Amino acid sequence: MIDLYAENTLRYLPEKCNGCGMCSIVCPHGVFIQEDRKAVLVRPKNCMECGACQKNCPAGAISVENGVGCAAAWMMASLKKSKKPTCGCSETPSCC
Repeated sequence: MIDLYAENTLRYLPEKCNGCGMCSIVCPHGVFIQEDRKAVLVRPKNCMECGACQKNCPAGAISVENGVGCAAAWMMASLKKSKKPTCGCSETPSCC
């Protein structure tokens, strides 16, 4: 079995965090929590690279290559027999 989440593109710069809490609200896998008015990266391997945290971070403290591990992307790639999953988030913001 392949561990798809062993490595991912998630990068977090805590010094840029403004403490808004959006990353912990929108993350479906609890990768971030709020602690002392800052986001804390607690489960980085749980990141499925959907890009929700990056899109909702007004401070620009989070970057991730969205669509790489997005569940919708993997399903569509399988259905279309494509070797490269992409969720097309730049075209359809609600896909992830």
